[in-house]
Amino acid sequence: MSRRWRQRKGPRRIAGAAAYAFLLLLSCVGHAAWAVPTDTIVYQTPSIFGPHSGPAHMIYNLSLFVIQITGTIFIVVGSLLVYVLVRFRQRDPNDDSEPPQIYGSTQIELAWTVIPVLIVVVLFLTTARFLFAIQDQKMPPAALDVNGVGHQFWWEFQYPKLGFTTANELHVALSTEHAPMITSLGLLSADVDHSFWVPQLFGKIDMIPNQVNHMWFNPDKAGMYVGQCAQFCGVEHAKMLLRVYVQTPEDFAAWVKNQQQPGVQDPAVAEGRQVFESQACSSCHVVRGTSAHGKFGPDLTHFMSRDTLASGVADNTPANLKLWIKDPDYVKPGSLMPAMQLSDDQIDKVVAYLTTLK
Repeated sequence: MSRRWRQRKGPRRIAGAAAYAFLLLLSCVGHAAWAVPTDTIVYQTPSIFGPHSGPAHMIYNLSLFVIQITGTIFIVVGSLLVYVLVRFRQRDPNDDSEPPQIYGSTQIELAWTVIPVLIVVVLFLTTARFLFAIQDQKMPPAALDVNGVGHQFWWEFQYPKLGFTTANELHVALSTEHAPMITSLGLLSADVDHSFWVPQLFGKIDMIPNQVNHMWFNPDKAGMYVGQCAQFCGVEHAKMLLRVYVQTPEDFAAWVKNQQQPGVQDPAVAEGRQVFESQACSSCHVVRGTSAHGKFGPDLTHFMSRDTLASGVADNTPANLKLWIKDPDYVKPGSLMPAMQLSDDQIDKVVAYLTTLK
C-alpha cells in the first residue's frame, strides 16, 4: 500500500460518508413531500407524513419545521467539511511539515455556543407550543368517549356512553366541517406499559397501569388506519397490532346499533354454544346474552364483525379461527390464550358458533 494512497484514504472516507448522509437526508425530505397525497387514502403503512386529524397535522408541521432546521445545519456543516477537505488537503505527499497551528478564537467559540443554544431554545418553545395546543383542547359535550385498555397482547375498547365493549378494532365517526366530531380517548394498561400509536391520527400515548392518559383526534378522511403498540411490552409486542376505522356518521351509527345488540342465538349452532359455555372459554370471554361473563379476554359478542383476530395477526376466517383455537401459540407465539385441548369435533362446533356472532 503506497504512502500516497494511505494519506488520501481518510479524506475520501469522510467525503463518502458525508455524501451518503446527504443522500439519506434528501430521501427523508422527499418522503415527507411526496409520501401520501392529501386526496389519497393509503393507510396500510403507518406514516406521520400523511396526517388526517388535528393532532396529526400539528405533529406533521412540527416535524417539517425540525427537518428544515436540522437540514440547514447539515448542509452548512457538510459544505464546510467538504471545503476544508478540498482546500486544505495535503498536496505534496512528500511534505511532512506540520501546518500552522492556531489556538483560540473568541468569535468562533461564541458562534458555536450561542447559535446552537438559540436553535435548541427555538425547537423547545415550538415543541412546547404544539404540546400545549394538543393537551389543552376542550372536549365538547358531543365528543365520542372511548376508554382504551392495553393487555398482553390485545386492545380493549369501551364505549361507556353507548353501553358496549369491543376489541382490537376501534371505530369512530368522521369529522366534517358541517358535523365536527371529536373522539376523546382515555388510555390505561391492565398489566405492563403499552403505547397507543396511529401515526396518521395522533402521536404516541403511553398506557400505564393505574393512570389514565388522554388523547383526542378529529379524523377528516374516512377509511382504515393502521397502528400498533409502540412500547416493548413482552414477547408478542411486535404483533400487538391496531386498526382504527373512521366511518361516515351514518355508517358509524349503524355499527353502534349492531354492537349494542346481544349475541346472536342461532339454534343451528346450539351445540357449539354449549361447548363454549361449558369450557374455560366462558370464564375468559364475554358474549352478552349468554352465561359467558369473563373479563380476561376480548369481548366476543360481535366477534365476526371484526376483520382480524389475535389483535390483527390474521384475517378473521373460519380456517384461521380453527387454527387459533387449536394452537394459539402457533399463530401468535407468547400469547396468553391457552390451548384448550378440545377435540377436532368440538373445535368445529365452537367455530361454527363463533362465526354466527356478527
